[in-house]
Amino acid sequence: MAAHDITRIPLTVRRLGAGRPVLVLHGGGGPASVAPIVEHLGRRHEVLAPTIPGWDGTERPDWFRSIDDVAFAFIDLLRRESLEDVVVVGSSIGGWIAAAMGGLDADRGRIARLALVDAVGVDVPGEPIRDVFALDARGIADHSFHDGDRYFVDPATVPAERQAAQRANMTAMRAVAGDPYMHDPALLQRLGRITVPVLGIWGASDRIVTPEYGRQYLAAFPNGRLEVVPRAGHLPHLERPDATFAILDPFVEEADRAQ
Repeated sequence: MAAHDITRIPLTVRRLGAGRPVLVLHGGGGPASVAPIVEHLGRRHEVLAPTIPGWDGTERPDWFRSIDDVAFAFIDLLRRESLEDVVVVGSSIGGWIAAAMGGLDADRGRIARLALVDAVGVDVPGEPIRDVFALDARGIADHSFHDGDRYFVDPATVPAERQAAQRANMTAMRAVAGDPYMHDPALLQRLGRITVPVLGIWGASDRIVTPEYGRQYLAAFPNGRLEVVPRAGHLPHLERPDATFAILDPFVEEADRAQ
């Protein structure tokens, strides 16, 4: 066994439903942040929702320190499961992972299409990614949501155990996505290799990565398009699930018709 064998990374994977395979990838908020997507798609599809190593107490080896490492591990998950024509849905850094996976899988057929929900991962001139590590809880709520007051949680009301888990997740996010901050300088130029359909779903009020950032991101894909959800921020599937799923569902179902 090689010292750094990506195929031996232990993965925690939630599984739900039956039908076309869909891989759902969470962002910095952890698996709970995409639970509505998992549960919604799990009604009609076979959903796999892996936890990024290091989140929610899962194992992350010290050498496992990049989004490419995560993308390789999740591509290997699809290989081990013998899954092909998979729809990959990723939120925030999960969208970055999805884009990296699309590049790794170009012309190989495991991935049928990508849905990026307020994804980070590229450097867009004039549209900097907000430094979430520099924000307090109030700032996170205001930058992440259209209605920050509704989603703000006073840290003083959070149990100590939950605070410790949140800090551990932030440590994991710094390790895999913090240097350079929340992007791969070369990724934008590589997106032209990804010829499968790519859908961007963006909250109109996202102040972490703006809709203009999303427009330029999606324009880099040969077959990309952007849909904007009004009155929603960085996590539109939490603030406006009906509007988000009205965009996402037809895109996933188009994969079935394209077979």
